[in-house]
Amino acid sequence: MSDPLTERIIGAAIEVHRTLDSGLLESVYEEALCVELNLCQLSFQRQVEVDVRYKGHVIKGQRIDLLVEREVVVELKSISNLPHVATAQVLSYLKATGLRRGLLINFGVSRLIDGIKRISL
Repeated sequence: MSDPLTERIIGAAIEVHRTLDSGLLESVYEEALCVELNLCQLSFQRQVEVDVRYKGHVIKGQRIDLLVEREVVVELKSISNLPHVATAQVLSYLKATGLRRGLLINFGVSRLIDGIKRISL
């Protein structure tokens, strides 16, 4: 099933990777992706704090890298081997926010298409 919003986000990430290649810090890719999302006229928020609820208590400290159009959680990585916990991280963000779609984008690979994972609830 095609999702136009996530396709646009992926297209922006591919443009960033095409221009910068792999090997940079995650923070550099985050900044560049924000520039590209602006150029694509997509609204986003950076480093969005997410509250985790535990037995009636709110625990702070979780942050979503990017929240695009208030609909898609985007978690960025820049590592050669993506740990399984990264997928669990996106799933926990989706559960905490009540959102249904997430993208895990790893800029640490030679072909970005190999570093993109769509996650949904």
